[in-house]
Amino acid sequence: MNHTRIYSILLGCLIISVSKSYAQTPDEIYKAMPVIENWELSHEKEVFHAGNLYERINGAAPLFFENHFREMTSIEYTQGDNSLTIQVYRHETPQDAFGMYASERSSEMTFYSGIGGEAQGDRYGLFFFAGSLYVKMTTSDETDEMQQALLNIATQFSQKIDPSAAYPALFSVFPKEGLIAHSQSYITKNYIGHEFLPPAYTADYEQDGRKFQVFVMNVNTNEEAQKIIQRYFRFTKQNETFSEGRILLKDRYNGDIPLLWKGKYLIGAYNENGESFPETIYDFLENIKI
Repeated sequence: MNHTRIYSILLGCLIISVSKSYAQTPDEIYKAMPVIENWELSHEKEVFHAGNLYERINGAAPLFFENHFREMTSIEYTQGDNSLTIQVYRHETPQDAFGMYASERSSEMTFYSGIGGEAQGDRYGLFFFAGSLYVKMTTSDETDEMQQALLNIATQFSQKIDPSAAYPALFSVFPKEGLIAHSQSYITKNYIGHEFLPPAYTADYEQDGRKFQVFVMNVNTNEEAQKIIQRYFRFTKQNETFSEGRILLKDRYNGDIPLLWKGKYLIGAYNENGESFPETIYDFLENIKI
């Protein structure tokens, strides 16, 4: 057997091994549910798709669809009259799962380490993302025992989904100075109200009493980046003469948007109050080394 054939077999085995280490389908998700002392795992699971998700979460469904929802598997643990409900939302990509988690994140909750890429919760629930899954766990009561059961399930289940779960890799290039903790997000569409803008990785900052948001968009090619900027310039009715580097977009709805065009990347800053940025904002954006 030649070396190419051996390599192909080994690579195939590796791919199979990796894929089996991630719970994805409803059956795999159910089988990945851990055994928790004094709690009984239901023998049945419910599966919801785009056509019937509204039956379970009603008006919240559209936001899940924006984050490329595939299906939701609902599983329950019981202990007498007490119950723990696990809703596992599968999305198209890990970025989509993170984006959905981030859209529902709250600074009023407690953050936990060691559970998925990030976890947060209160006395009634625990929420985390790992792999392409966004997991929402809720209890019927707020006792210490039930909260501990939530933590046990989340810790063990997240390890079976993806033991190396983390924020999307692109966030590693965002500046650390002034970064507001737990503010990173991923917006799949209609960033700052514009349907022509591509998905955006965002994070909030505070410097010298000023709060603002930094965004990074990976649009795959220089040509696509140019087309997006041209559409933005047509929207702002500005002169379309521009080149790679520093650009200022005069958005009548969102205020001035400082923008850096770096090849296939668009890097910018946004202030929700529409306040103007100092010229030094470009130096700050230049610190994003892509």
